[in-house]
Amino acid sequence: MCSPPRAPVKSMAGEERRVAKGGRVNKIAAVIIFFTGCLFQTLPAKAGEPSLPPHLIQSVSEADIYEGMLALDLFHCPVLEEPDLETAYENVRDCVVRIDMGKAYGSGVICWMTEEGAVIATNGHVLSYWQDESGVVRFSQGYYANARMLGSSENCDVGFLLVEKEEIGLQAASRLRCVFADGGIYGGLRVDEEIFCLGAGREEEELIFEKAVLEETDKYIETFGSEMLYGHGFAREGMSGGGMFDGCGRLIGLLTGGTYQNEIAGVPVDQVVSAYREIAGD
Repeated sequence: MCSPPRAPVKSMAGEERRVAKGGRVNKIAAVIIFFTGCLFQTLPAKAGEPSLPPHLIQSVSEADIYEGMLALDLFHCPVLEEPDLETAYENVRDCVVRIDMGKAYGSGVICWMTEEGAVIATNGHVLSYWQDESGVVRFSQGYYANARMLGSSENCDVGFLLVEKEEIGLQAASRLRCVFADGGIYGGLRVDEEIFCLGAGREEEELIFEKAVLEETDKYIETFGSEMLYGHGFAREGMSGGGMFDGCGRLIGLLTGGTYQNEIAGVPVDQVVSAYREIAGD
């Protein structure tokens, strides 16, 4: 569903950051408080000693903030305690990106933030159009960045791009968020569960949100040569590589194909995680 337009890396996934329905986590503030809190420690003075001038407070660099957010696992989107598709969509929408490749475009999902930058998962067939020299990733915040292809899996329709943090600057990189992507989620999926799909639209700033129903978790689809998530919902050309999410906002797969009968199929999240480990050598 990739279509022409009109005219070493650690920590696979952190623990779920669960919040109440509609809740959000002020993550950047938490990092700033963490670092500045360390600076205001005092030492006891001995009796009779003359008072000394206070030390100058050293400013916190953008690199410190980025590294602190990695260390504290603050890049992950919140996960709802109870399913709510609209609220979950608001929590994860900034994690879905547009992948422009000249005469074609597709979608991708920020799955992990690493020491190097943002790791974006997409379909292998999307990356068949990709060239490092000319391909561009567009983030929902309006950032455009070059990316480097990390590789594609030989076992499923999944590939990965890396947008290095220097490409968009540390301040912008610290504002990015990644989805909660854990292979263990796959085992808890239920037939007839309400889910939603996110992918890039025809216009550069357009993001398509579509509700769907998961009907099978391991349907073998000959076109892709593997077992896939299968359900009913709307999918448009260009949404390939976009995210399939449960009602709490956890990534359950990558949207990979669709039919005019409103059938959809996607690569399950456990395959996505395994493919990344294989390519990253983790």
